[in-house]
Amino acid sequence: MGRRQRRRQGSDAPASTRDYVDAEGNVLALREQLSPGTLRELRALADRPAASAEDRWQRRAELMFERLAVSWTIAGLPLTGQRELLGRYRLADEATRQWVRGTLDEHVREHLPEAVA
Repeated sequence: MGRRQRRRQGSDAPASTRDYVDAEGNVLALREQLSPGTLRELRALADRPAASAEDRWQRRAELMFERLAVSWTIAGLPLTGQRELLGRYRLADEATRQWVRGTLDEHVREHLPEAVA
């Protein structure tokens, strides 16, 4: 049996998500679980060489966003593709990025305590 076939036999149920709304009414949907591989990757980030602790922190925040964000509705426009979600996060102003990071931190503490660094 090929790899694609094995994947198809897995659960087709979508991951459960939690919605978070900012002060402007934008909605960020985050998944409530991470795969064991993602958890290993998060732990490995601390061991990777980086120019500074700030670089590691930034990479961890992007990785968490990339793996947890399912959709982000901004001004009524839903973003659901991984590229557009990550691109929007990277282009966000500082206040929006702070809200997203705070929301991710809150979400991880509540739903994914095994991922807390």
